[in-house]
Amino acid sequence: MNPTTVTFGELMLRLAPPGFERFLQSPQFTATFGGGEANVAVALAQFGLPATFATILPENNAIADAAIAELHRFDVDTSKVVRGKGRMGIYYIEAGANQRPSKVIYDREYSAIALAKPGSIHWAGVFANANWFHFTGITPALSATTTELLHEALAAAKQAHVTISCDLNFRKNLWKWGKRADEVMPQLMKQVDFAIANEEDVQTALGISTAIDVHSGQLDHTQYEKLTAKVLEQYSNLQAIAITLRESKSASHNGWSACLNDRKNFLLSRHYEITDIVDRVGSGDSFAAGLIYGFQKLSSHQDALEFATAASCLKHSVNGDFLRATKEEVEALMKGSGSGRVQR
Repeated sequence: MNPTTVTFGELMLRLAPPGFERFLQSPQFTATFGGGEANVAVALAQFGLPATFATILPENNAIADAAIAELHRFDVDTSKVVRGKGRMGIYYIEAGANQRPSKVIYDREYSAIALAKPGSIHWAGVFANANWFHFTGITPALSATTTELLHEALAAAKQAHVTISCDLNFRKNLWKWGKRADEVMPQLMKQVDFAIANEEDVQTALGISTAIDVHSGQLDHTQYEKLTAKVLEQYSNLQAIAITLRESKSASHNGWSACLNDRKNFLLSRHYEITDIVDRVGSGDSFAAGLIYGFQKLSSHQDALEFATAASCLKHSVNGDFLRATKEEVEALMKGSGSGRVQR
């Protein structure tokens, strides 16, 4: 049996107005599912890498049943999903366009995973056939008990000699249970081998900053090299840190690239000019999945970085949280096939 990559976090019901409508402009929502760590598992399965999603979902709940069935459709292993007390988390997403930004409303208090306590998941069993564990900064933002459960997971992953990655993913609207992100994330980060972030995540979750102006219209790569070096200096356990570089010209037009510092080299990816964005939600998760895939399957960190950046670029063209792109499609974009010409 091939080893699997385990991700752990909240799977939510996603409700979105059709197209680019405002909330309740017409009286309907499109219902799908999403959540950072589930998005990573789905993308990995699309790339052909075994992926397992661990979470707690409400018991006797038809929406939760449908969510599990949706993950099955993407060949994600859900055998480590636990059912418990609580509700299904929901988030509402209104897609932005041009100068109108996208808007997200969370409705996830008292969800099953937020109510879960230490001991809810048998982590030794979860990691019995795992070689990689991925989580994000969203999960410890849910509650104090979820944070304790995550600490249990990290201890078990270390005991099983599993590689650990974390996407810092700071969400200011979620940190409401009594501690700030920069009081929680540094301790978690001491267990991590590979970190993923943007410059805001590093500053707000780890309290590390440098002179970066994301609104200048042009990114100063030397500042990102300094920022990543600061993180690696503070966290000797990290093998590498990758930072996504987004130039937001409007809700519909972004520049997209990434960098990676692996203590030996500071690497930059190809730059993509993304116009007419369909849906950027989940693009960071697609980047994380691409990097995890690349670290396990590709010959160099530069190749891994390019694969991750191309995968996340493609996600901007796909509606919904989940990336719907194969490894071959990502590789085609890496090789320069980005014209959008019809393939016959």
